[in-house]
Amino acid sequence: MDTIGAVFLQSAIKRVKYYKQLGDSSFHQLEEKDFYFQPNRTSNSLAVIIQHMSGNMLSRWTNFLLEDGEKNWRNRDIEFEDQHHSKDQLLALWEKGWNCFLGTLESLKELDLLQTIYIRSEPLIVVDAINRQLAHYPYQVGQIIYIAKIVKDQQWKSLSIEKNKSNDYNAMMVKNAKP
Repeated sequence: MDTIGAVFLQSAIKRVKYYKQLGDSSFHQLEEKDFYFQPNRTSNSLAVIIQHMSGNMLSRWTNFLLEDGEKNWRNRDIEFEDQHHSKDQLLALWEKGWNCFLGTLESLKELDLLQTIYIRSEPLIVVDAINRQLAHYPYQVGQIIYIAKIVKDQQWKSLSIEKNKSNDYNAMMVKNAKP
């Protein structure tokens, strides 16, 4: 029988992979120029969101149990400036951040969950630090999807249940349910 800690880690990893996949699926629908679209002057482009997420993940999850999550080598302000990366470079940053995050999550043991770590000198237990990022990264992925939908407009391929298709989806779920 799995313990609550083991179940929590499995669930967190499953959710993280799901949100990464939503971002991946959005990026596959876009051209390089689309990564620099800004809905308005105060909004971030996809490129900036990717730079920020990667910087955050690398800072938070590198030596997660041993060092403060806000590393002295991180320059958060630069993450919000256009770095003129190509689509391939942006996707490499995206992968680097997620690989760091997932690698750390997958390496954690149940006993680690109640340890205290620090982010900007704020003490957090590991469970809280994980939950904090499970709120932050999906928030950013939601922005990615929203901007991608604006860019693609009628050519957008839905990543979830399409409008007016809920009954069809529910019927499919019932049909495919395991007894």
